[in-house]
Amino acid sequence: MEELRDKNGLTEKEFLDTYRPGDYEKPSVAVDTVIFTVTRTKEDNYRKLPGKELKILLIKRSGHPYSGSWALPGGFVNPDETTEDAAIRELAEETGVDDIYLEQLYTFSEPGRAPGMWVISCSYLALADSDKVYVEAGDDVGRAEWFTVKAYTDEEIIKEFKNGFEKVTEYKLELSCGNTFLSGKVRHTMLKNPRGVQNTYEITENNGIAFDHVRIILCALKRLRGKVKYTDIALNLMPEYFTLTDLQRVYEIILGKEQIKAAFRRKYSILAEPTDKMTSDAGHRPSRLYRRKWLKE
Repeated sequence: MEELRDKNGLTEKEFLDTYRPGDYEKPSVAVDTVIFTVTRTKEDNYRKLPGKELKILLIKRSGHPYSGSWALPGGFVNPDETTEDAAIRELAEETGVDDIYLEQLYTFSEPGRAPGMWVISCSYLALADSDKVYVEAGDDVGRAEWFTVKAYTDEEIIKEFKNGFEKVTEYKLELSCGNTFLSGKVRHTMLKNPRGVQNTYEITENNGIAFDHVRIILCALKRLRGKVKYTDIALNLMPEYFTLTDLQRVYEIILGKEQIKAAFRRKYSILAEPTDKMTSDAGHRPSRLYRRKWLKE
């Protein structure tokens, strides 16, 4: 059987023999991971339930570029691994964190993301139970710390057209760890018309956060807030045993608003199954402990 030839009359072998990858610009490929956890805060009054905070893991860069700034855990993808392999490896090398929930978030490919080179970043969202995570910075980073996350919608403007609309939303991100405070602002523009939906994100303010990671963090937070409403993703932040009040508080922390107890339990109690265990917190009436119910859908 005669081999197929292309428009230049070459077989695939002949084409590959003359193919020179160096004739094309090659970007570097990196991974960046936004890892969330929910930690308890101390209460002076033992009768009050411990508070909770949503946190992300950041590392302090010890080398250029952005030396001294804080960044997401990540690094370059090796030729013999997938982006997911690289994300898992970098988390383990830089922080000692492994065996956690991980999903691909978004690919950031704008030119100029990194000084001096073209870098495409495949970002990931990760979730971890804080009781099972002990963070220790690797040799190639200054230190790793959990930062409390707060995000606000500063302003929203909608312009309607004959065949669609444009919505511009200003988001503000605040990160804190001890006496370290970081912040940034991102303008999200969504244009919807008969050709589809186009989303653009522009960093308008950045204080202490390396590269375009303020934008990646906000994208991850939006993904998390969206998915908790229709999936069981929040259960990846819970310990093995928890109360329904604990679960409700985690949802409130993620969504940034209080949940009505009865409505919450009607909607989300299907995610957990009761056990024969009870809490034993001093000063509180014992509560039933639940565990994750693995949904088959």
